[in-house]
Amino acid sequence: MPLPPKLTLISDSRFLHHDTGIDHPELPARLQLILSNLEQNDFFSSLGFHDTRPAERKWLMAAHDEGWLFRFEEAVLSGKTSVDHTDNQICYESYEVATLSAGAGLTAIDLMEQGQARQVFCLVRPPGHHAERNRPFGFCFFNNCVVAARYWQQHYGRQRILVFDFDAHHGNGIQAAFEREADSLYISIHEHPSFSYPGTGYKDETGFGEGRGSILNLPLSPGAGDEQLLALLRGPVEEKIAQWQPDAMIVAAGFDGHRADEMSGLLYSTGVYEKVGQVVRALSNRYCGGRLLSMLEGGYELTVLGESVEAYVRGLLAE
Repeated sequence: MPLPPKLTLISDSRFLHHDTGIDHPELPARLQLILSNLEQNDFFSSLGFHDTRPAERKWLMAAHDEGWLFRFEEAVLSGKTSVDHTDNQICYESYEVATLSAGAGLTAIDLMEQGQARQVFCLVRPPGHHAERNRPFGFCFFNNCVVAARYWQQHYGRQRILVFDFDAHHGNGIQAAFEREADSLYISIHEHPSFSYPGTGYKDETGFGEGRGSILNLPLSPGAGDEQLLALLRGPVEEKIAQWQPDAMIVAAGFDGHRADEMSGLLYSTGVYEKVGQVVRALSNRYCGGRLLSMLEGGYELTVLGESVEAYVRGLLAE
């Protein structure tokens, strides 16, 4: 039996059917541009590819209240153009597409657990890390990372799941899901909440009760760049992972910290994402048997998004 490719990508043309309108930053063009850019690279032929599947209702409800599922589905069927806030733009296909986005993580985990993939990067939309148990936030409807974490824990028995998030914005939905649990760990590097959406992710938010210590927030001041990001990755992030010893690692991969992206005040370069990819791959190999799932989150400046994702993929492919 041939070895699986070093990296498998999961995407689906149906992700383009989530229509957010012409003035919304979370556009179908984001995915089109990323895939077009990857197709032009020398490593493209070495990648594996796989379609997604809809996340079964059982797994959506492992992360969300059923009432939210009904409310979301009803909103799209009734022709509404947003849910709760104009940030959360929807169309008639949005509920179906969101289930496909959440299902990508489940498909990825199956491929890895069955030996058909070594690591997987899910190129999905809508993103997920802001979505809370019973409501949408910041372009996110289902929390793709949390759905995947619950699937890994409950379907495959890998209890100690780490989610590492390098999106410029704090993943309030992931933190809310994990902050009272001992077996789930959330580490986030993001722009300081005093300056950035959604206003959560202060350093002293570390979890409650059994989950005390299950949250590690590492906020950066506006103007922080590559040096500060890499220092956190190679310092407190690795120290926490080494101490915690996860069974598997999920990465919320957001690219809106780029200096050209106006969605944050961070000043990352394109090239730093290759180093981020190298570091997270090395950490997954060192501490959790190489079980690494990356999920696309933010990144909205189309002139640099494709190159940034390409750099991250190059890092994941590095030995």
